[in-house]
Amino acid sequence: MRIEFDRDTCTGMFQCTAEWAAFEENRDDGKADLQDSEEVEEDLFVREVPEDAEFDAKMAARVCPVDAIRVYDDDGEQLIP
Repeated sequence: MRIEFDRDTCTGMFQCTAEWAAFEENRDDGKADLQDSEEVEEDLFVREVPEDAEFDAKMAARVCPVDAIRVYDDDGEQLIP
């Protein structure tokens, strides 16, 4: 499973940080940061989700008020918009 985070879309509500520890508050920028991710395009960050964190990653995506987080299964099917 992998997660994509569109940091440009992020509005800094930080709800994702309460759901998964991989998201951190960046108060200087007013946006969240996704730990251990790779920037694949400008402000688009991707990382693999460990099996023991799949539920938390999905919850982080679900609570994002601006849909800046998307979760995909190993076949590339989008699970959480």
